[in-house]
Amino acid sequence: MDEPPIDRAGGLLHFTEGTLAYAGHYLHEQSHPVHAHSFVEVAVVTGGEGVHVSLAGRQPLAVGDVVLLRPGVWHGYEGCRRLDVFNCCFSSDLLQRELAWAREDPLLNHLLWTGPYSGQRRGMLTTRLDSTALTECVEPLDALDRLRFRPLSLYRSEVIARLIQFLGGVARFVASTAVGSEAATGPGHPMVVRAMRLMEADPTRPWTLTDLAAELHLSRGYLVRRFKAETGLPPMAYLSRFRVELAAAMLLHGDHSITQIGEAVGWPDANNFARRFRAHYGMSASAYRTQFRDNTIRLRSWTEQRQVG
Repeated sequence: MDEPPIDRAGGLLHFTEGTLAYAGHYLHEQSHPVHAHSFVEVAVVTGGEGVHVSLAGRQPLAVGDVVLLRPGVWHGYEGCRRLDVFNCCFSSDLLQRELAWAREDPLLNHLLWTGPYSGQRRGMLTTRLDSTALTECVEPLDALDRLRFRPLSLYRSEVIARLIQFLGGVARFVASTAVGSEAATGPGHPMVVRAMRLMEADPTRPWTLTDLAAELHLSRGYLVRRFKAETGLPPMAYLSRFRVELAAAMLLHGDHSITQIGEAVGWPDANNFARRFRAHYGMSASAYRTQFRDNTIRLRSWTEQRQVG
């Protein structure tokens, strides 16, 4: 039987692109270092207690708490007493491939894209599952945990199915407790989804609201109203959040200068890039690289890992 494509270094887990999705229990005592990563993580508390540390501050954790983190978000744990966290992690590339259809689902779209981006969440969405929802969500995580020991070439569809089942359970609960403008009422407007995809497909383009509206054959005012109603953000603010995620991944895993990274994500003006990055992650790009580059969870190909090992 093939070994699962995961590894450990410095007490942190190294996930690989070959897993597609990974789930596993981690028992934390005392503290777990603050770190960042370039994939999506959903942490479900199934036992014990502790404190989650992030840009949002220090938040006590108890059984049923769920923390979803978009790529680039930094976090850690303190004051842990047998804190049992069931982690589910998957590559952001998966959102553009196997999960691309989720944009059309209002619940999953909110969970994975618009919810973490909107307001002052800056890439993080939290909720607390009740006992029924917790049981429903842990079942597919258990299945994913078992599937990591199976060859992906034979069990790819099962991995994707279990991931969708888990995300769907969390999304339904988030929707059931949402109030006001965050309550999903039906399928998203196709033009809003298309606008998101257009900007993400070409982030280096010097997008303006006028350009985007012209691409969609809409008036600027109508585009802003529809986009903000469904995502909580104006279109250009959404693009800004996507760009800083790309920049964070390059800071963690690349050797380009900070100026080059700013240009690569669509901000040739260094001051503009610096201001946008600090606003999202609470620190400068150079401080982010210094603090997290050597203490990060990385995605590596299984083939590369086996060759190195």
